[in-house]
Amino acid sequence: MRTYFAVALLMALPLAGQSRATRPKIERPDGAVWNVIRTNCTHCHGIDDYAFFALDKAAWAKLITEKHKPADTALAEADKTLLLDWLASRFGPETKPFPRTYIPPEITTFFSDPEAFRLMNRSCTKCHGVDRVQGARKAADDWRVTLVDMRERGAQLADDELEQLVEWLARVWGTNQDK
Repeated sequence: MRTYFAVALLMALPLAGQSRATRPKIERPDGAVWNVIRTNCTHCHGIDDYAFFALDKAAWAKLITEKHKPADTALAEADKTLLLDWLASRFGPETKPFPRTYIPPEITTFFSDPEAFRLMNRSCTKCHGVDRVQGARKAADDWRVTLVDMRERGAQLADDELEQLVEWLARVWGTNQDK
């Protein structure tokens, strides 16, 4: 009975992974800004939450005030200014917020190399060369974050094309190339 349960659990794990929404990957800042965030913010949420917004400094201040209890936002004025300046510069109104609603659909057909290259040439090379993609090594979830972000910046990718490309990129240029 235990073996059956373990096999059933292992078979269900990939399906569970397909239904979760993609999260952005944010590179954390260094120095004083990171100290303010680490001290005041990350004990409740990650910095990837910031990427879901594109706000100016006043809107960031309003959001922080609305989302937190007054005791939670009792930052020193210098720390508050530092944080708001960084948020507005990194996630300001000129940026595009990461979509909250993308849920990867299950794919049943898979790209061949020529099909994947045709799609990349159509969707990616308007802004950068395919050689930029070839140098990267990422897991499927990381490729998905990149492609969703690129689509938000204008890459022409339907959901099924995006997922087929994620699968192909992870298979061909994934993280375990030497195995």
